Amino acid sequence: MLRRYIYSAIFGSILSSFGPWGLASAADVKNVVIVHGALIDGSGWRAVSDGLTKKGYNVTIVQEPLTSLPDDVAATKRVLDLQDGPTVLVGHSYGGVVISEAGHAGNVAALVYVSGFEPEKGESVAKLQASNPVPDAKSTIKATADGYLYLEPSDLPRFIATDIPKRDAEFIGRAQVFTSSKVFAAEAGEPAWKTKPSWAVIATKDRAINPDLERSMAKRAGSKAVELDASHFVFMSKPNDVVDVIVDAAKGASR
Repeated sequence: MLRRYIYSAIFGSILSSFGPWGLASAADVKNVVIVHGALIDGSGWRAVSDGLTKKGYNVTIVQEPLTSLPDDVAATKRVLDLQDGPTVLVGHSYGGVVISEAGHAGNVAALVYVSGFEPEKGESVAKLQASNPVPDAKSTIKATADGYLYLEPSDLPRFIATDIPKRDAEFIGRAQVFTSSKVFAAEAGEPAWKTKPSWAVIATKDRAINPDLERSMAKRAGSKAVELDASHFVFMSKPNDVVDVIVDAAKGASR
């Protein structure tokens, strides 16, 4: 009876030392969930997904509706609920706001922001962009009569995705997902990066988010930052480098 009590006390102490998210990171992380940004879908992540799959990771890409932040967070949590163990949650651009909310899920072991927003509580995409705009930004976002936003298709290859094949950028411009204006105005809640380890890919040629803003957000969040000489679509132009960052996060969270 005494031995059983001692074993219980010892193991209970060990488990409690993991903290609220340590149980997720105690095992090897083999799941990766990716959240795309606004105005696009997840198909551009094919090369990153294939690279991670070849390394033995189970990859799922969330196709959020882009109708509101709560809707997009719910879509992400729906996918997280299907994972069979600890997971690295990746967010691109506006997807960074989504993973900052959805990342509180118990099975999320690490966060990876890819040229993404890392908001503090109360911040929105609109507020962050206004705080440090891209110098001489020329891209134009237009609105439909019912409050959905879209990017002028010709701006994608000229300003946003300058380092991927022009025909690919043009197709993305024609196939973009119209995004509710609510998405950019939504204020973030308490961010998961305060309690989960995080990584950040800084795209030094980003024309959608000021690279200096990416750097300052990563520093504030304590994210391990990796700078890549790439556009906002770094996940398409340098997929192998992005894979390396995600793998580093998975290994770091597994320790």
